[in-house]
Amino acid sequence: MATTQQIQPLDQTQPTQPLQPRGLAASRGTPRQVLDSIVEGINTGNFDLLMALYEPEAAFATQPGSLAHRLPGIREALGGFVAMKGTLDLEVTRVLEAGDLALVIGVWSFTGTGPDGEPVQLAARNADVLRRQADGSWRFVIDNPWGTD
Repeated sequence: MATTQQIQPLDQTQPTQPLQPRGLAASRGTPRQVLDSIVEGINTGNFDLLMALYEPEAAFATQPGSLAHRLPGIREALGGFVAMKGTLDLEVTRVLEAGDLALVIGVWSFTGTGPDGEPVQLAARNADVLRRQADGSWRFVIDNPWGTD
């Protein structure tokens, strides 16, 4: 039986994976591509790719109502997902753009293995805020995988 567990931080002494061949510029060309890149980064454990998707002052909702701030906090929070060596599936259902901001809505599920060896299944609707950068790419300002919960 699957259990819901708190995400544990990743051991920061583990090496990161090299960048994937498609490169960072292509992975941030549109808000939708940023979300595709989150899936790729979590599923492959590629922290270089993941961290390039966030503004330095960004925030990540670790659970409903709780935020990890700035890149070190976000890296630790994402490490919990990566450590479960699972699979993230995400479908973007709506992208609303206004000027240099975008609200990205979607639905996701994650299956992995908890630190106790038990299966973990998570699912929710995300509501993320991204900002267009000076170079035209997009990055997260707020990564909220828990949507309005």
